[in-house]
Amino acid sequence: MKLAAILILHLLIVTKAITAETVLTLNMTTKAPLHTQNRSGFIDELATEAFRRAKARWVGIRLPAQRGLISSNQGVIDGEIVRVGGMEKLFLNLIPVREKVMNMEFVVFSYKPINLKNGWKDLAGKSIAYINGWKILEENVPKSAEVIKTSNATELFKLLYKKRTDYIIYERWSGRYLLQNLSMKNVYIGKTPLATKEMFIYLHKKHHQLAYRLATTLAEMKKDGSYQQLFKKHLAKYK
Repeated sequence: MKLAAILILHLLIVTKAITAETVLTLNMTTKAPLHTQNRSGFIDELATEAFRRAKARWVGIRLPAQRGLISSNQGVIDGEIVRVGGMEKLFLNLIPVREKVMNMEFVVFSYKPINLKNGWKDLAGKSIAYINGWKILEENVPKSAEVIKTSNATELFKLLYKKRTDYIIYERWSGRYLLQNLSMKNVYIGKTPLATKEMFIYLHKKHHQLAYRLATTLAEMKKDGSYQQLFKKHLAKYK
């Protein structure tokens, strides 16, 4: 009888462990229409559904870009939504969910046109601002550029509005949204992106099994059309 009771208790504990929902804390680095305060943006809804299908949940926090990467790499928080591909080479404890969330275009916003025929090289000697911790920008903006780094996107666009910098670099979707939200008019948006990068969810390596499941659920969403529905709902109007 005692043995039967122990076996039943063990079975209950194992069953609970299997069915218990995993809840992760992830750093959010982008703005509307990708992320919103009430988590109703494109990436918010996409990630929520992908996690649900993988039998997990996530809660978001906002840390400065660099601090977020360090905290994720140390396991203080569980990961990042979303980051440019290749972060695992710089932060060895992070692993990407190997199904991209989206492509992100990094473009120049300015009040005056700029010739970017030679890409990053044409920014040499220019007055430029971007968000601290965005590795792709830190690695590619010429050393001769006069750089101001900010902690968030709103501050970044206000630098341009106040003409404290000539050019800012940001991603196209959220940049268009911010121009509308801040009522900034007559701003040029670079037609040719400085870079187009695949963006991924990153998790601390202790969540490697969940990372595999999420890659599967994201791929399923692209196949069944739910990904495209969310894209149309949130991003089509900012093309």
